[in-house]
Amino acid sequence: MEIRLDGTHYPLETLGPGRRLGIWLQGCSLACAGCMSRHTWDPEAGTVTTVSEVLALWQQALADGADGLTVSGGEPLQQAAALAELLAGAARLRDEARRHEGSAGPRSTDLLVYTGYEHEELTPQRRRALVGADAVITGRFRVAEPTPLVWRGSANQRIVALTPRGAARYAPYLAQESAGPRLQIGAGEDRELRLYGVPLRGELAEMERLLRQAGVAFTERSWRP
Repeated sequence: MEIRLDGTHYPLETLGPGRRLGIWLQGCSLACAGCMSRHTWDPEAGTVTTVSEVLALWQQALADGADGLTVSGGEPLQQAAALAELLAGAARLRDEARRHEGSAGPRSTDLLVYTGYEHEELTPQRRRALVGADAVITGRFRVAEPTPLVWRGSANQRIVALTPRGAARYAPYLAQESAGPRLQIGAGEDRELRLYGVPLRGELAEMERLLRQAGVAFTERSWRP
């Protein structure tokens, strides 16, 4: 099955516990004001690949000891069929790795999905697409409601466990505030600078200022119209 992506990154350390494979799906009609990832809104942009190719990246990450998989966007639930296949395959590979490695396997490795839909907007169809996930972070980004809570961009967003694994994994973080960096810098194609994470208010502007001082000039910014 085909899936349209904005990109992937490993190891990701700012969207969930531990070292994770990050996958960003392309396309979002929710268009939250203040979104730092406006480049992921266009459903015709990004790159078309297959779920099998993405799962191959996950298999490599598992072999490297990844702690989890994070799917974000864009809006993952707007590619519901591809998301369902991705999560089912990722859970299968995770469980196979655990059985193969025995007690030393990735028993706490989890699958996390970010969605801008509120919990009450998770229709039966959308819930079916999330069947393979262990937890979901729900809610529109609301620029007027900043929060220090870990992995969330605004105070309305919630971590919702979907499996016993997810409940055990995320229980310590439900009310935890960020203690370390909320942004991670990576290099994309065509000399793009990529930022991974959920910044605090003013953090992007401060990063721009520091980069300008270091001689890095921006031609475009995904967080500005």
